[in-house]
Amino acid sequence: MGYRQLTQKQRYQIFARLETGASQRQIASELGIHSSTISREIRRNAGCHGYDPEQAQILSDRRRRLAWKTTKRLPSLIRWITRQLRDEWSPEQISGFMASANGIRVSHEWIYSLIRDDKAHGGNLWKALRLPQQRRYHRHLAKRAGLGKIPDRVGIEHRPAEVENRLYIGHWEGDTILKGHKASGLVTLVERRSGYLLAARLPHMAAGGTAKAMIRLLKPRRGAVKSITLDNGSEFAEHQQVAQAISADVYFCDPYRSSQRGTNENTNGLIRQYFPKGTDFRRVSDAELRRVVEKLNNRPRKRLGYRTPAQVFLGEYSGALKTAGAALIG
Repeated sequence: MGYRQLTQKQRYQIFARLETGASQRQIASELGIHSSTISREIRRNAGCHGYDPEQAQILSDRRRRLAWKTTKRLPSLIRWITRQLRDEWSPEQISGFMASANGIRVSHEWIYSLIRDDKAHGGNLWKALRLPQQRRYHRHLAKRAGLGKIPDRVGIEHRPAEVENRLYIGHWEGDTILKGHKASGLVTLVERRSGYLLAARLPHMAAGGTAKAMIRLLKPRRGAVKSITLDNGSEFAEHQQVAQAISADVYFCDPYRSSQRGTNENTNGLIRQYFPKGTDFRRVSDAELRRVVEKLNNRPRKRLGYRTPAQVFLGEYSGALKTAGAALIG
């Protein structure tokens, strides 16, 4: 449910229901909008004497006027947008994050026009745009070595249905990114609800090393690890060691069905922008990998209501972000 500007009529309805003691969630349900919209409205527009619908409309109109002026006139805003583009945020991510964070509304079409103008004047800002990744319908041939070699494998058909709805953190997807035929690689773990990424280098591809790396990544966060859904690569053959150390259930996808780990698959595509095919991960430092992981975890996502994976995962894990059990877009 996307964010929409509230009308004067809706503001009067919010005021009337608040007077009767209705909760923000009840009001949102009655108006057909997300509860975070109600929360944002009250936080921004309530005064010292409570929520006044007429005053709220005045404040909202003023913000929209200021946002237009800021968009058109502030060189500092253009410099900030340029920095985010060079840090590989998409125009849609920049637009959504600005609206969510401070109410400044700049359309992604306007940002694209800024890029076109820059290119027309000899600039190279267009080169920062991320290119769409070509979809792959089958896993790399090296993955086939794992089929039939995973002891006590539990298929995804046994995974609880609740994992699908992404209403709570704690359900992870795992895979590896390889150089050649398992010369070296990365193990990547992505939390399904938030898209929060963990990754570790695998200088030598072996089941024992993969299990140890997964335990090292997940153990500090084991309170937020309920299940892990893995690819069928033989490097995950020691999955039981991980399950026991983390106290989590482990499931395996159907063969060649990467769509069953869509969050992980998409994130691996983003990682490949920094470590293209042919990268020898024995020559990649841990510090380099950490920088990439932090960059992806702190990039706003549309499906998270333009929050970042770090905001959602760490916020809900700590209890600071009260969004667990609800849709994140809004």
